[in-house]
Amino acid sequence: MKINNQLYVCILLLFAVFLNCKSDKKNNTEEAVVDATNNIEFPTNVIEIVTRGMEFQCVDTIPSGWNTFKYENLSHETHFFLLDNYPEGKTVENTLTDIAPVFEKGMDLINEGKSEEGFAAFGELPEWFGDIVFSGGSGLIAPKHTAITTLKLEPGYYIMECYVKMPNGKFHTLMGMAKPIIVTEANSGNNPPEATVNITLSGEEGISYDKGITKGKQIFSVYVKDQKPHENFIWHDLNLVKLNDYVIEEELEAWMDWSDPKGLITPVPDGITFLGGVNDMPAGSTGYFYADLKPGKYAFISEVPNAKRKGLLKVFDVID
Repeated sequence: MKINNQLYVCILLLFAVFLNCKSDKKNNTEEAVVDATNNIEFPTNVIEIVTRGMEFQCVDTIPSGWNTFKYENLSHETHFFLLDNYPEGKTVENTLTDIAPVFEKGMDLINEGKSEEGFAAFGELPEWFGDIVFSGGSGLIAPKHTAITTLKLEPGYYIMECYVKMPNGKFHTLMGMAKPIIVTEANSGNNPPEATVNITLSGEEGISYDKGITKGKQIFSVYVKDQKPHENFIWHDLNLVKLNDYVIEEELEAWMDWSDPKGLITPVPDGITFLGGVNDMPAGSTGYFYADLKPGKYAFISEVPNAKRKGLLKVFDVID
Protein backbone atom coordinates (compact mmCIF):
# COMPACT_ATOMS: atom_id res chain seq x y z
CA MET A 1 0.00 0.00 0.00
CA LYS A 2 1.45 3.37 -1.01
CA ILE A 3 1.41 6.02 1.68
CA ASN A 4 -0.23 8.61 -0.63
CA ASN A 5 -3.27 6.36 -1.05
CA GLN A 6 -3.63 6.16 2.72
CA LEU A 7 -3.29 9.92 3.03
CA TYR A 8 -5.93 11.03 0.56
CA VAL A 9 -8.37 8.36 1.74
CA CYS A 10 -7.95 9.46 5.31
CA ILE A 11 -8.66 13.09 4.63
CA LEU A 12 -11.92 12.29 2.91
CA LEU A 13 -12.88 9.78 5.55
CA LEU A 14 -11.85 11.88 8.56
CA PHE A 15 -12.87 11.00 12.08
CA ALA A 16 -16.39 9.54 12.20
CA VAL A 17 -18.77 9.90 15.11
CA PHE A 18 -21.79 7.63 15.18
CA LEU A 19 -25.14 9.40 15.09
CA ASN A 20 -28.38 7.43 15.35
CA CYS A 21 -31.16 8.58 13.05
CA LYS A 22 -34.75 7.42 13.01
CA SER A 23 -35.30 4.78 10.40
CA ASP A 24 -38.41 5.81 8.47
CA LYS A 25 -39.35 3.53 5.60
CA LYS A 26 -39.33 5.31 2.24
CA ASN A 27 -40.65 4.33 -1.16
CA ASN A 28 -37.62 4.88 -3.39
CA THR A 29 -39.43 4.35 -6.69
CA GLU A 30 -38.82 7.36 -8.94
CA GLU A 31 -41.94 9.33 -9.72
CA ALA A 32 -41.65 12.57 -11.62
CA VAL A 33 -43.54 15.73 -12.38
CA VAL A 34 -42.93 17.79 -15.51
CA ASP A 35 -41.97 21.43 -15.30
CA ALA A 36 -44.23 23.05 -17.88
CA THR A 37 -41.69 25.75 -18.80
CA ASN A 38 -38.63 23.62 -19.55
CA ASN A 39 -40.30 20.22 -19.93
CA ILE A 40 -37.93 18.80 -17.32
CA GLU A 41 -38.78 15.87 -15.08
CA PHE A 42 -38.05 16.23 -11.38
CA PRO A 43 -38.32 13.32 -8.92
CA THR A 44 -40.98 13.42 -6.24
CA ASN A 45 -40.11 10.21 -4.35
CA VAL A 46 -36.64 10.67 -2.95
CA ILE A 47 -34.42 9.67 -0.04
CA GLU A 48 -34.66 12.64 2.29
CA ILE A 49 -31.68 13.92 4.29
CA VAL A 50 -32.03 16.83 6.71
CA THR A 51 -29.39 18.74 8.65
CA ARG A 52 -30.50 21.17 11.35
CA GLY A 53 -27.20 21.46 13.20
CA MET A 54 -24.32 19.00 12.96
CA GLU A 55 -26.13 15.79 12.02
CA PHE A 56 -27.67 13.80 9.18
CA GLN A 57 -31.31 12.87 9.75
CA CYS A 58 -32.26 10.14 7.29
CA VAL A 59 -33.10 6.47 6.94
CA ASP A 60 -30.52 3.84 7.90
CA THR A 61 -31.11 1.45 4.98
CA ILE A 62 -31.61 2.11 1.27
CA PRO A 63 -31.76 -0.09 -1.86
CA SER A 64 -28.88 -0.43 -4.31
CA GLY A 65 -28.95 0.90 -7.86
CA TRP A 66 -30.08 4.39 -8.81
CA ASN A 67 -31.33 6.59 -5.94
CA THR A 68 -32.17 10.28 -5.75
CA PHE A 69 -31.25 12.13 -2.55
CA LYS A 70 -32.91 15.36 -1.46
CA TYR A 71 -30.60 17.04 1.05
CA GLU A 72 -32.19 19.93 2.96
CA ASN A 73 -29.59 22.01 4.75
CA LEU A 74 -31.67 23.78 7.38
CA SER A 75 -28.62 24.73 9.43
CA HIS A 76 -26.55 27.92 9.49
CA GLU A 77 -23.45 26.21 8.05
CA THR A 78 -22.44 25.17 4.54
CA HIS A 79 -22.39 21.36 4.25
CA PHE A 80 -22.30 18.44 1.82
CA PHE A 81 -22.72 14.71 2.11
CA LEU A 82 -20.25 12.13 0.81
CA LEU A 83 -20.87 8.37 0.79
CA ASP A 84 -17.80 6.26 1.66
CA ASN A 85 -18.19 2.54 0.85
CA TYR A 86 -16.25 0.63 3.55
CA PRO A 87 -14.41 -2.64 2.97
CA GLU A 88 -16.16 -5.73 4.31
CA GLY A 89 -15.92 -6.14 8.06
CA LYS A 90 -15.07 -2.49 8.79
CA THR A 91 -17.54 -0.19 10.53
CA VAL A 92 -17.75 3.20 12.17
CA GLU A 93 -16.32 1.59 15.33
CA ASN A 94 -13.11 0.89 13.41
CA THR A 95 -12.95 4.55 12.52
CA LEU A 96 -13.06 5.52 16.18
CA THR A 97 -10.34 3.08 17.18
CA ASP A 98 -8.09 3.19 14.09
CA ILE A 99 -8.39 6.75 12.79
CA ALA A 100 -9.10 9.04 15.71
CA PRO A 101 -5.61 9.33 17.26
CA VAL A 102 -3.82 9.62 13.91
CA PHE A 103 -6.32 12.08 12.47
CA GLU A 104 -6.30 14.34 15.51
CA LYS A 105 -2.51 14.41 15.62
CA GLY A 106 -2.16 15.19 11.90
CA MET A 107 -4.80 17.91 11.75
CA ASP A 108 -3.57 19.64 14.89
CA LEU A 109 -0.10 19.90 13.35
CA ILE A 110 -1.50 21.30 10.08
CA ASN A 111 -3.56 23.90 11.94
CA GLU A 112 -0.42 24.90 13.83
CA GLY A 113 1.29 25.59 10.52
CA LYS A 114 3.34 22.37 10.59
CA SER A 115 1.94 20.94 7.38
CA GLU A 116 4.87 18.68 6.55
CA GLU A 117 4.74 17.03 9.98
CA GLY A 118 0.95 16.83 9.81
CA PHE A 119 0.92 15.04 6.47
CA ALA A 120 3.65 12.70 7.66
CA ALA A 121 1.50 11.74 10.65
CA PHE A 122 -1.17 10.33 8.34
CA GLY A 123 1.32 7.68 7.28
CA GLU A 124 0.40 5.87 10.51
CA LEU A 125 -3.05 4.99 9.18
CA PRO A 126 -3.95 1.32 8.64
CA GLU A 127 -3.79 -0.16 5.14
CA TRP A 128 -7.52 -0.95 4.88
CA PHE A 129 -8.28 2.71 4.18
CA GLY A 130 -6.99 2.16 0.68
CA ASP A 131 -9.96 -0.15 0.04
CA ILE A 132 -12.61 2.50 0.70
CA VAL A 133 -14.56 3.59 -2.40
CA PHE A 134 -15.85 7.16 -2.49
CA SER A 135 -19.21 6.77 -4.17
CA GLY A 136 -20.59 10.26 -4.67
CA GLY A 137 -22.85 12.59 -2.78
CA SER A 138 -23.98 16.19 -3.03
CA GLY A 139 -21.70 19.08 -3.77
CA LEU A 140 -21.39 21.87 -1.22
CA ILE A 141 -24.78 23.35 -0.34
CA ALA A 142 -25.38 26.71 1.34
CA PRO A 143 -27.42 27.21 4.53
CA LYS A 144 -31.20 27.10 4.00
CA HIS A 145 -30.74 25.55 0.54
CA THR A 146 -31.55 22.10 -0.86
CA ALA A 147 -29.41 19.81 -3.02
CA ILE A 148 -30.94 17.07 -5.19
CA THR A 149 -28.48 14.44 -6.40
CA THR A 150 -28.94 11.11 -8.22
CA LEU A 151 -26.34 8.35 -7.72
CA LYS A 152 -25.89 4.67 -8.53
CA LEU A 153 -24.77 2.67 -5.46
CA GLU A 154 -23.47 -0.85 -5.01
CA PRO A 155 -24.61 -2.92 -1.99
CA GLY A 156 -22.48 -2.44 1.09
CA TYR A 157 -21.78 -0.56 4.30
CA TYR A 158 -21.31 3.19 3.87
CA ILE A 159 -20.48 6.19 6.00
CA MET A 160 -22.29 9.43 5.13
CA GLU A 161 -20.05 12.33 6.12
CA CYS A 162 -19.32 16.05 5.85
CA TYR A 163 -15.81 17.38 6.52
CA VAL A 164 -16.28 21.13 6.07
CA LYS A 165 -14.47 22.91 8.92
CA MET A 166 -15.87 24.90 11.82
CA PRO A 167 -14.53 28.43 12.43
CA ASN A 168 -12.13 26.88 14.99
CA GLY A 169 -10.73 24.50 12.36
CA LYS A 170 -12.51 21.35 13.61
CA PHE A 171 -14.13 19.23 10.92
CA HIS A 172 -17.90 18.75 10.92
CA THR A 173 -17.25 15.00 11.07
CA LEU A 174 -15.83 15.55 14.54
CA MET A 175 -19.04 17.31 15.52
CA GLY A 176 -21.29 14.38 14.61
CA MET A 177 -21.72 14.55 10.83
CA ALA A 178 -21.02 10.88 10.17
CA LYS A 179 -23.76 8.28 9.82
CA PRO A 180 -23.68 4.58 8.85
CA ILE A 181 -25.87 3.69 5.86
CA ILE A 182 -26.62 0.15 4.69
CA VAL A 183 -27.18 -0.28 0.93
CA THR A 184 -29.02 -3.57 0.42
CA GLU A 185 -28.85 -6.18 -2.33
CA ALA A 186 -32.43 -5.31 -3.33
CA ASN A 187 -32.34 -3.00 -6.33
CA SER A 188 -34.40 0.20 -6.40
CA GLY A 189 -35.50 -0.44 -9.97
CA ASN A 190 -35.01 3.25 -10.71
CA ASN A 191 -33.50 4.69 -13.88
CA PRO A 192 -31.25 7.76 -14.14
CA PRO A 193 -32.85 11.03 -15.24
CA GLU A 194 -32.41 12.57 -18.69
CA ALA A 195 -29.89 15.40 -18.44
CA THR A 196 -30.33 18.84 -20.00
CA VAL A 197 -26.58 19.57 -19.78
CA ASN A 198 -23.82 16.93 -19.89
CA ILE A 199 -20.63 17.71 -17.97
CA THR A 200 -17.34 15.82 -18.32
CA LEU A 201 -15.00 15.99 -15.31
CA SER A 202 -11.32 15.18 -15.81
CA GLY A 203 -8.18 15.76 -13.77
CA GLU A 204 -6.21 15.88 -17.02
CA GLU A 205 -8.58 17.91 -19.21
CA GLY A 206 -10.60 19.89 -16.67
CA ILE A 207 -14.35 20.62 -16.73
CA SER A 208 -16.23 20.72 -20.03
CA TYR A 209 -19.92 20.68 -21.00
CA ASP A 210 -21.82 20.13 -24.19
CA LYS A 211 -23.95 23.28 -24.50
CA GLY A 212 -24.58 26.77 -23.18
CA ILE A 213 -26.28 26.94 -19.79
CA THR A 214 -29.56 28.83 -19.64
CA LYS A 215 -31.83 30.05 -16.87
CA GLY A 216 -34.50 27.85 -15.36
CA LYS A 217 -34.59 24.26 -14.16
CA GLN A 218 -31.70 22.08 -15.27
CA ILE A 219 -30.58 18.50 -14.77
CA PHE A 220 -26.80 18.20 -15.02
CA SER A 221 -25.06 14.89 -15.65
CA VAL A 222 -21.46 14.62 -14.41
CA TYR A 223 -19.31 11.95 -16.08
CA VAL A 224 -15.99 11.29 -14.30
CA LYS A 225 -13.62 10.57 -17.19
CA ASP A 226 -10.63 9.92 -14.93
CA GLN A 227 -9.82 10.15 -11.23
CA LYS A 228 -6.73 10.75 -9.09
CA PRO A 229 -5.67 12.26 -5.77
CA HIS A 230 -4.44 15.85 -6.07
CA GLU A 231 -1.79 17.63 -3.98
CA ASN A 232 -4.12 17.74 -0.98
CA PHE A 233 -4.98 14.02 -1.51
CA ILE A 234 -8.57 14.87 -2.56
CA TRP A 235 -10.21 13.53 -5.73
CA HIS A 236 -11.82 16.01 -8.13
CA ASP A 237 -15.56 16.58 -7.74
CA LEU A 238 -18.04 19.10 -9.18
CA ASN A 239 -19.61 21.98 -7.23
CA LEU A 240 -22.00 24.62 -8.57
CA VAL A 241 -21.51 28.12 -7.13
CA LYS A 242 -23.48 31.36 -7.48
CA LEU A 243 -21.11 34.36 -7.41
CA ASN A 244 -21.75 38.02 -6.73
CA ASP A 245 -20.08 40.36 -9.23
CA TYR A 246 -17.45 41.48 -6.71
CA VAL A 247 -16.19 37.97 -5.84
CA ILE A 248 -12.52 37.39 -6.71
CA GLU A 249 -12.12 33.99 -8.37
CA GLU A 250 -8.81 33.39 -6.60
CA GLU A 251 -10.57 33.75 -3.24
CA LEU A 252 -13.02 30.99 -4.16
CA GLU A 253 -10.20 28.83 -5.49
CA ALA A 254 -8.15 29.19 -2.29
CA TRP A 255 -11.15 28.47 -0.05
CA MET A 256 -11.74 25.13 -1.79
CA ASP A 257 -8.38 23.72 -0.59
CA TRP A 258 -8.83 22.04 2.81
CA SER A 259 -5.04 21.85 3.36
CA ASP A 260 -4.89 25.62 3.77
CA PRO A 261 -5.79 26.37 7.43
CA LYS A 262 -8.24 28.98 6.05
CA GLY A 263 -9.65 26.63 3.42
CA LEU A 264 -13.00 24.79 3.52
CA ILE A 265 -13.76 26.66 6.75
CA THR A 266 -16.94 28.52 7.65
CA PRO A 267 -18.15 31.13 7.27
CA VAL A 268 -17.88 30.97 3.51
CA PRO A 269 -16.47 34.19 1.96
CA ASP A 270 -19.07 36.86 1.19
CA GLY A 271 -20.76 36.67 -2.18
CA ILE A 272 -20.34 32.90 -2.59
CA THR A 273 -23.40 30.61 -2.47
CA PHE A 274 -22.98 26.89 -3.03
CA LEU A 275 -25.84 25.17 -4.89
CA GLY A 276 -24.90 21.48 -4.86
CA GLY A 277 -23.22 19.26 -7.42
CA VAL A 278 -21.78 15.74 -7.34
CA ASN A 279 -19.14 14.63 -4.82
CA ASP A 280 -16.14 12.32 -5.36
CA MET A 281 -16.82 9.25 -7.53
CA PRO A 282 -14.54 6.67 -9.21
CA ALA A 283 -13.46 7.03 -12.82
CA GLY A 284 -16.19 5.93 -15.22
CA SER A 285 -19.03 6.94 -12.87
CA THR A 286 -21.88 9.29 -13.73
CA GLY A 287 -23.96 11.26 -11.23
CA TYR A 288 -26.70 13.84 -11.68
CA PHE A 289 -27.77 17.00 -9.88
CA TYR A 290 -30.65 19.44 -10.23
CA ALA A 291 -30.62 23.24 -10.18
CA ASP A 292 -33.00 26.12 -10.83
CA LEU A 293 -30.82 28.88 -12.25
CA LYS A 294 -31.55 32.60 -12.09
CA PRO A 295 -29.70 35.11 -14.26
CA GLY A 296 -26.24 35.91 -12.92
CA LYS A 297 -22.64 34.78 -12.56
CA TYR A 298 -21.88 31.15 -11.69
CA ALA A 299 -18.96 28.72 -11.53
CA PHE A 300 -18.23 25.02 -11.57
CA ILE A 301 -15.29 24.16 -9.33
CA SER A 302 -13.53 21.11 -7.91
CA GLU A 303 -12.26 20.84 -4.35
CA VAL A 304 -8.58 20.76 -5.34
CA PRO A 305 -5.60 23.15 -5.19
CA ASN A 306 -4.90 25.34 -8.24
CA ALA A 307 -8.29 24.50 -9.74
CA LYS A 308 -8.18 27.24 -12.38
CA ARG A 309 -4.79 26.20 -13.75
CA LYS A 310 -6.06 22.61 -14.04
CA GLY A 311 -9.23 23.64 -15.88
CA LEU A 312 -11.26 22.65 -12.80
CA LEU A 313 -12.70 26.15 -12.27
CA LYS A 314 -15.07 27.35 -14.98
CA VAL A 315 -16.94 30.67 -14.59
CA PHE A 316 -20.03 31.27 -16.74
CA ASP A 317 -22.97 33.66 -17.01
CA VAL A 318 -26.66 32.80 -17.13
CA ILE A 319 -28.47 35.40 -19.21
CA ASP A 320 -32.01 36.60 -18.57
